[in-house]
Parts: sequence; structure tokens; C-alpha cells
Amino acid sequence: MLSSSSSILFILGIGIFGGIAGAWFFQKIKVPQVLGYLVIGIIIGKSGLHLINSSVISSLNNFNYFALGIIGFMVGGELHLSTMKKYGKQFSAILFGEGILSFSLVTLSTSLILYVFTKNFTVSIAAGIVFGAIASATDPASTMSVLWEYRAKGLLTTTIIAIVALDDALAMTLYGLGTGLAQLLIGGNTSISTQLIKICIELFGAVLMGGLAGIFMNLIVRFSIDKTRTMVFGIATLLILIALSLTLHVDVILASMTMGIVVTNMAPNRSKAFFDLVKSFSAPIYVLFFVLVGARLVLGNMPWFLWAIVVSYVVFRSIGKVIGAWIGAKISNAEPIVKNYTGMALFAQGGVAIGLSIMATQHLGNLQIANGINLGDVIITGVTATTFIVQIIGPPMTKLAVKLAKETGKNKTEEDIISKWKVADVLDFKVPHVKMADSVKHVVSLFSGSEYFCLPVVDQDGKSIGIITVNDLKHLIASQDTWDWLLASDIVEPAPEIITKSESLEEAITALNQLGREQLPVVESVENPVPVGILDLRIVKKLVNNELVGV
Repeated sequence: MLSSSSSILFILGIGIFGGIAGAWFFQKIKVPQVLGYLVIGIIIGKSGLHLINSSVISSLNNFNYFALGIIGFMVGGELHLSTMKKYGKQFSAILFGEGILSFSLVTLSTSLILYVFTKNFTVSIAAGIVFGAIASATDPASTMSVLWEYRAKGLLTTTIIAIVALDDALAMTLYGLGTGLAQLLIGGNTSISTQLIKICIELFGAVLMGGLAGIFMNLIVRFSIDKTRTMVFGIATLLILIALSLTLHVDVILASMTMGIVVTNMAPNRSKAFFDLVKSFSAPIYVLFFVLVGARLVLGNMPWFLWAIVVSYVVFRSIGKVIGAWIGAKISNAEPIVKNYTGMALFAQGGVAIGLSIMATQHLGNLQIANGINLGDVIITGVTATTFIVQIIGPPMTKLAVKLAKETGKNKTEEDIISKWKVADVLDFKVPHVKMADSVKHVVSLFSGSEYFCLPVVDQDGKSIGIITVNDLKHLIASQDTWDWLLASDIVEPAPEIITKSESLEEAITALNQLGREQLPVVESVENPVPVGILDLRIVKKLVNNELVGV
């Protein structure tokens, strides 16, 4: 068993490597990759090989907060005020519909099962309320992972993102009120008003802190030229925000999500590249986060009544999500795809629910409900088991929802478009050729009549033998009297790379970037090196942007 601090790096490596391998396998069988991460976590965790034990998981708690902070930030980056203004009432109706109905159904069913076992009405209601409050939460991490994996884009996708983002605040509110009521029922020294004030402080504190961090980050995005440096500043700001949130006991996800909302709305164009960089940086963090979620799961030695709670929780929470979202969408006159498919995309349950269950054990853990079983054990074991089940069900259902709505594959990126194009798709074919016998004066006139920094040089058969660049001409500025008799053959240089028009655009761009060039001539083929145009990265970017706008 690996438990010492010296084993942490090994565990991180195994977790990331195994998670990626598991994701690859699950993608091959058409299953969302997040399940691959979870399965690997189960294999190496408490329910499998025990490579990761409780002490190791506890030592990585700060990493989990970091992952949740990045997830919240990226979710916030998807929320644009124009969309919220247009669909705000619709989102609110769906949010309250699915959240309140899930809370109500799980509270009633769990209370009934516990009462049959304990014959204690007060304890049963108290536990049921806590389970119901936790049931209202939807995991943004795995839901967003599926949406990103399948390039989902459209009205349903926008609705799902908004609901999972706002769901955290609703779950925190219901949880705070629920645990306060539960403590009152079992004789605790708290009150609903005290809990309500505490919730308001936590939620508004998170929004205030996240807003200030977002304003600061917006200044960095606006005035920093170096994209990598901007990303480093962003990660540092996010880490400070997470640390302050934990210190002041405010919600990490809500604070980081607010930061993302502020940045994306204050600098919508400039922040796009920043969010893309953070997303690429965060890939191994997502993988390890879900692997650790799987590693925590322990499902052995549960009494029958707890299995009954788990089954009823999953069933009634799912019913509440589907029917509640349908009712909310119906009331707000939402589009049919939103009304029919939103609920099935909200099954996932993860870090937020686990975190709330841990908090609940601190408040209710000492209450004995049977020999050797206390309420805290019931809550955390039950929520862990339900998380395992719905994390298996949730991602495929999210995939099914966006697939039925025909929104998969629509959120294309620059990389997606470039990977499908050939060099010929972006060429400017009207490019002048320089002949070996042309004078430098004539070459200068060709450059002055074009927008290019290099031109192909051809022999008498019209085949490429090299290039001439603007830099080659700069050396001759001081001796313009030589331009009439100096020939192109005197200054031609070999082409640093042979690019053919049938070549993959992705490979050609990689070659240009490695050479540090923005333009290079393109030939018909290696066997027939006749120049056919110029590959210009500026033109490529313009065409890709036009394609993205048209998507």
C-alpha cells in the first residue's frame, strides 16, 4: 500500500496515466471518457487495489479544491450576460423546478425508509431533509466534461451549463436551511434565521470575492501581451481566490465561477484565448480529480436499509430532475428540446455532494440511530454510494440528451477546422513568380505590388528552385544602383521547407511555426515542384474565423 508522502508523485502519475488509458478505452466503446477516469480510480482506490488510502486522499484535498476552482472558473466563462438576459426567467424556472422537486421527493422517500428502520420520526425527518438538500446538487465537472468532449453547442447546451452553474448556489441554500432544520428537530442549538444569515454571507461573500478577482484578472487580460504570462497570472489569481474562499468559509465553486463570469463578459474577445489556454492546462487536473473521486468510493458492508435509501435516492432524485426541469421549462414556455431533454442531463453528482455530506457529518455525526451506526455514517456512506451510481448513469444521459437535441459536434474549435483542411483549401493562387533572369529592380516591383514577404523563384521550366524574401532585399537598399544589373539568381535562397498543396494544413502550419515563418510558397507536388500559391498564416486565421462565425 502506498501511503507515505514520497509516494504522492507516483500516485499522481499512475492516476493521470491510468485515467487517460481508461478514457481512451471507454471512448472506443462510445461511452463518455469521464467514466474511464472513475473506473481507474475505483481500481486503484479503496474498492480495488488500495494503492490510495484515506491518508493519501486527505493529503490531496487541496488539489481537489484547485480542480473545483478551475471547473467553476471554466463554467463561469460559458455564461454570457446577453444569454442570461434573454433566457434568465427560463433558467430560473427550470433551476427551481428540478432542485425543489428533487429535494422534496428524496426527503420524503428517505424519511419513510429510515422511519421503517428506526421507528424514530424526528431522526428520520432530519436525515431525510439532509439527503434531500444534497440531492438538489448537480455535478458541474462531469457534466461539462461530456459537453466539451462531444463539442456540444446550442440552446439545450446553454441551458444545461446555466443550470449546473446556478445549481451550486441553490444546493448550498437548501443544504444550509436543511441542516439547520435537522439540528432543530434533534435538539441542536441553532435556528433557521441563523442558518439563513450564514448562507447569505457565504453566497454573497463568494460573489463579491469572485467579482473582485475577475475585475483584477480583466486588467491582466486587457494589457498583457504574452498569452502564456496571462495564463500564469490567471492561475495564480485563481489559487489566491480559492485559498481566501477556504479561509473565509465561502463556496469555492461559486467564487471561481463569478470570476469566470466577470472576465468573459468584461473582455469577451480578449479572454477567449485565455480561457482556451486554461482549458488546455487543466486537462490533467480534470483527469486526476475524477480518478480521486473514484478512489474514494467504498461500497462494502452496507446494511439493507442503507441500500434501500441509495436505490430510492437515485430513483426519486432522477425523477425529480426530469419532471422538475420539464415543469420549469413548461411554465417558462421553453423550446421543446429544452423541455424534453434538460432533466436527463442533470443526473451527475460529484464533489459538491460529497463535500456537503462531509459537512453534514460534522453537524449530525454523533446522533446514534442503531447499534454502532450513527447518522453521520449513514449520510456520508449513502451519498458516496449514490454518487458512484449516478456518476455511471449521468455522463451517458448527458451525452444522450445533447445527441437527441442534435447539438453534438457543433462547438468547433480552430483546431477542429484546421485538422480537416488541406493546404489547397487556404491558398492564394494569384501569386507572381520570380524568374532567375529577372533583375532585382523587377523583383522589388513584384513585392511592392503584393502583400507577401516571400516569393517563389522558378527556372526556365517553371519549376521552383528557391525563394526570395523581403529580408534578402533589405541588404541591397543602400546600393540601389546595382538593381538594374543584379539578378534574382544572385540572391535566391533554397526554400526551407517543401510544402505541397495536397499536404495536411495542420502539418504545414506546424512546419511554419517551427521555422518561425508566417509565409511560404506551395508547390504542386514533390515530383512536380511548380509553384501554385503562398501559404499565409494571416489568411488561414481569417478563413478559420469566418468558418467559426458561420458554425
